[in-house]
Amino acid sequence: MNGIDLSKPLNVHFIGIGGISMSGLAEILIGRGFRVSGSDRAESPLTKHLTELGADIRYPQAAENIGDRDIDLVVYTAAIHPDNPEYVACSDRGLHMVTRAALLGAIMDGYSQSVAVAGTHGKTTTTSMVTQILLEDGVHRPTVSVGAVDPAIGSNVLVGNDDAFVAEACEYSNSFLSLHPTIAVVLNVEAEHLDFFKNLVAIRQSFHDFITNIKPGGCVVINAGIENYTELTADTAARDVRVVTFGKDEGVDCYPTEISYNAMGCGSFVPVYKGKKLSRVELKVPGGHNILNACAAIAAAIALNENEQAEAADGAAGTFAIREDAIAAGLSKFTGAKRRFEYRGTFQGATVVDDYAHHPTEIEATLRAAERVAHKRLILVFQPHTYTRTKAFLSDFARVLEIPDIVVLAPIYAAREKDVYGIHSTDIRDLLVKAGRNAYAFDTFSEIEAFLQKNCVNGDLLITMGAGDVVKIADDLTAE
Repeated sequence: MNGIDLSKPLNVHFIGIGGISMSGLAEILIGRGFRVSGSDRAESPLTKHLTELGADIRYPQAAENIGDRDIDLVVYTAAIHPDNPEYVACSDRGLHMVTRAALLGAIMDGYSQSVAVAGTHGKTTTTSMVTQILLEDGVHRPTVSVGAVDPAIGSNVLVGNDDAFVAEACEYSNSFLSLHPTIAVVLNVEAEHLDFFKNLVAIRQSFHDFITNIKPGGCVVINAGIENYTELTADTAARDVRVVTFGKDEGVDCYPTEISYNAMGCGSFVPVYKGKKLSRVELKVPGGHNILNACAAIAAAIALNENEQAEAADGAAGTFAIREDAIAAGLSKFTGAKRRFEYRGTFQGATVVDDYAHHPTEIEATLRAAERVAHKRLILVFQPHTYTRTKAFLSDFARVLEIPDIVVLAPIYAAREKDVYGIHSTDIRDLLVKAGRNAYAFDTFSEIEAFLQKNCVNGDLLITMGAGDVVKIADDLTAE
C-alpha cells in the first residue's frame, strides 16, 4: 500500500537515525537481514546500540555520507528539511526517498495482524500495555515499535517471531495516515499540534481518515468519551470494520468497575467487556487515566482474539488465542514506559518523579494521579514544549498548573520552532501569580536546581514534567 517493497533485504539509509522511532525501525530492519546505514548530529545511546547491531552510522549529517554508496532506500523524518545536505545529495542521485511514517506503514503491511495505537494522549503507555498482554502468556512475541523505552522489552523496539505488529501511531503531520492496521485504537481526539493542524475540525478529519484506513474485517477500539465519536466511525460498517467502545461508565463495550487506589495512587479494578466481568487488574501505574488506557488495551487484545476467530471460521490458520488470565496478569505487571510518572530517586527527603506530559489534558491527568500519592507538598517543575502549543493553550496551562503547591517554570523547549511567537514561560507564571498561586520562572536549569535545593524538604513530591530535556533536573538532583 505504501509503494515500498520489503519482501527482500535492501540497503536502507536513515537520515536522522537517532530518533526514538527511526532507531526502532532501523533495528527492525536489521533484525530482518537488511543492511542499515544512517547519520545523526551526534552519537547517542540509541545510535551506539544500532552500531553494535551492525549499522554503519556517521556524524554529523553531511553530503559525503551519501557519496556513491550502494543505497536502495532512504528514510527521513519530518524534522529533515529539503535543504538538509544529505536530503539534497540523495535527491540529486535520484534515490528512492520515503518518510519514516511510510516505512512504518510498509513494515506493518507485512503482518497479518497489526495494532496501531493513536490519540492525542496516552499512546506510548497503551502501546506498551498491549505489548505486555501479548508477551504475558508466553506464546506470543510480536514485533513492537513504541515511542519510549518499554520496560517489558527493555527497549523502544522488539523484533518478534509472531505474525503480529504493535505500533504507536502519531497524528502529527498526518503521519499515521500511512498506516493500514487490522486494529486501530483511538484513545482521545483533542486540539494538539496546532503548528500543523489548522483547528480541531482538521484534527478530527485526520482521525476519521485514520479509521478509514483500517483493513476490511478489522476493528476500531475507540473512547466513547470523545465528543460525537460516531462521526469518526460513521462509515465503518460499510467497510466491514467493527466498532468497540471503551470508557469510564456502563453503556460502553469495555469499562472499569469496583475501582480502588493504593497509597501510590495506582488503580485496581474489575474490567467488564460486553457484559462479562473479567479478572481483576492491579495496576502499578497511577491515575484514573491509566485505568482507561488499560481498558483500551484490554479491548484491543480481545479484538485480536476476535480477528483470530474470524480467520479460523474462514479456514485460515490463526495465530492468536490470548488467554483471559494473561490480560489481567500482563497489565498487573506493567510498570510504565520511560518518562511516564517514572520514579527517579529522592532529593533532600523528597520523592522525585519525571513525566513526559506536555498538553494541558495530560498535565492535569498526571497531577490528579499525583494527588493520590502520599506527600506533604506537590512541587512541579514544568518545561513548556513549543511556542505554538504554549500560546494556543496559555489559559489552559495556567488553569491546570494551579493544582500543585509550588510551580517552577523552565524556559520553553523550542523543539522544531523559532522564538517568533511572543510567548514565554513568564506568561504562565504571571497568570498563576495573578490567581494567587506560588509560581516562579527561571532562565536556566542551574537556577531551578538552586531554588529546589533551598525549598525542597522531606516528604515533598517533586515532579519534573515536559517533553523536552527537563528530566536532566531530576537526574542532577537525585545524583547528589
